Amino acid sequence: MTAGSAGGRRPQRGSSGAAVRPRRSEKKALCRARILESARVVFFRDGFMTANLDEVAERAEVAKGTLYRYFESKADLYVAVLSQDGRLFEDRLRATVTGDVAPPEQVRRTARFYFEHWIRNREYFPIFWALENQAVIGEIPPVVVEEVTKLWEGCLRILADVIAGGVRDGSFRDCDSWEVANILWTLANGLIQSEHAPSRRRLRRRRLDRVFDDAIELVLRGLAPPAKSRA
Repeated sequence: MTAGSAGGRRPQRGSSGAAVRPRRSEKKALCRARILESARVVFFRDGFMTANLDEVAERAEVAKGTLYRYFESKADLYVAVLSQDGRLFEDRLRATVTGDVAPPEQVRRTARFYFEHWIRNREYFPIFWALENQAVIGEIPPVVVEEVTKLWEGCLRILADVIAGGVRDGSFRDCDSWEVANILWTLANGLIQSEHAPSRRRLRRRRLDRVFDDAIELVLRGLAPPAKSRA
């Protein structure tokens, strides 16, 4: 084995023949990405409370001190993972909205995507719980909370725009589209959360998918425009 091949891949060389080393900014970005991916595995497997940052550092192949140079605290790292996944989720949610279906059917389609996403990714839901319980996990820097709030607002805005479109074309009665979007969002989250609590599952009695669909239909019936009175 030659000296140049020891340790694996040969370093890239420029036109002058000198080895091209990754820029410092590129190395930092790669290191941060490794930490985030490692944290995602650990947080989503173990939950926030029991997640071990020693394991995160070991998986990312960095010293624990290096981890803290990128993220000030466990909570900071946790929210960074949520932010990364939240952006991907928002992109997928936005892709469900098309102009070829009526607003009521669009609400059903978007709600169904939301339901199926969380059911397929059951580990996502408990990890979001901690953000609403800062008394348990410690205070999160306001700028970090604001970043995540913006992500959630983006998702709500997608739904609110669909509802507003339904008001404009007469599919829905006049309403506050932002308020209705929040009601749907809260309703969906409450039902999905019931799947994680055995006592609430028993109280529900019926399969979650059927209750979820019925709940969306109840809201849509409430949004239907009033019937025109006969002359």
